[in-house]
Amino acid sequence: MKIERKIRKRYDRKEPPQDYLKYWRVIRYWVKAVYGLTTPDLEMLLFLHSEQIFSKDKFSEFEEIMSWDKNRFERLRQEGWIIVWKKREGKKKALYEISHKGKKLVRIVYKKLNGEEISERNPLFLKGASYMDKVYRNVIIEMNKTIKQQRHLSQE
Repeated sequence: MKIERKIRKRYDRKEPPQDYLKYWRVIRYWVKAVYGLTTPDLEMLLFLHSEQIFSKDKFSEFEEIMSWDKNRFERLRQEGWIIVWKKREGKKKALYEISHKGKKLVRIVYKKLNGEEISERNPLFLKGASYMDKVYRNVIIEMNKTIKQQRHLSQE
């Protein structure tokens, strides 16, 4: 008679130390719905946020790795995401910075990535929302539940 040995594998899972990009796609879609920014626009604002003061050359340097949009700089400036920090003087280039509106958006994105809930009072929750908006709305609801559970568990 042969005795079968079962090898038990460990199924204990360690929590990853960094898990804040889990909902990046959802947050990115939410930004698009609420603020009307494209993914490259948002990525540009995230890049420029750490640059603080920048020239149009620095903007163009980072823009080279993005989808082509020759009007991106001017559009972001006209929509109030970028403002002039110092006007052009003679041969000196004009310098720009992200506006208060842009800095606020970047702070909100980081808060959402770090586990702040997304309010259900946004365009994705309107009655006439598109199919994709409804799909993302359901994910946001589940994401908020998960965040609430994690917050509740950490308080115990």
